[in-house]
Amino acid sequence: MVTATFRFYEELNDFLARERRGREFRCRCARMATTKHMIEALGVPHTEVELVLVNGESVGFETLLRDGDRVAVFPQFEALDITPVLRVRARALRVTRFVADAHLGGLAHLLRMTGFDTLYDNHFRDEEIERISGAQGRIVLTRDRELLKRRGITHGCYVHALQSAQQLREVFGRLDLARGVRPFTRCLDCNTPLREIDKSLVASTLPAMVRERYQRFSTCDTCRRVFWEGSHWRRMRAMVDELVAPGDGLSS
Repeated sequence: MVTATFRFYEELNDFLARERRGREFRCRCARMATTKHMIEALGVPHTEVELVLVNGESVGFETLLRDGDRVAVFPQFEALDITPVLRVRARALRVTRFVADAHLGGLAHLLRMTGFDTLYDNHFRDEEIERISGAQGRIVLTRDRELLKRRGITHGCYVHALQSAQQLREVFGRLDLARGVRPFTRCLDCNTPLREIDKSLVASTLPAMVRERYQRFSTCDTCRRVFWEGSHWRRMRAMVDELVAPGDGLSS
């Protein structure tokens, strides 16, 4: 056995036992334990980690720990450019898109509302989410720590909030999504991109009040639903405007 000293920073402490939060602690490790193995053994999913320092030097997840090592573990950096430092993932995702687990249906709908490609099915099993994430380069959203520890998942986000609106704010802040917002461009139910449609093509399917009051419509080619800028649209518009407002404190 070897013994190493660990220190986790910022929100990574939320995953630790209370007596280990915000402080250094010594831990016995298996002789061939890697940094990834020990970080997850202590309760922190590897997808939450952006940088690992061993004895002050940046290392990857497969580094073997030696007796007396001092390990510092950091979460995602939002304001600090650490490009010259080795990150634990080989590359960033070029397109921001998601797959959400069975408990985050509300969050999935709100992400679609803001224009982000988000797969969701409450029948998805963990192995299916892992496969989709790897094959399509999707960020896994979940409240299941064990799911994020699966080897095939390289990009993931553990969602702390319980209510969908708060979850949306949390994900926007942590992943800096405001710059990529394209509201009302995806179907909330199907995730299919919406397209504009002439009113004359859908007029016969609309309620009389809608025909009289609205002129602009869009439709989903998958479920055939028709959308217009009614009261529900205005409530969602207000939510989007709050999310992208400068200086609204999303990253706090």
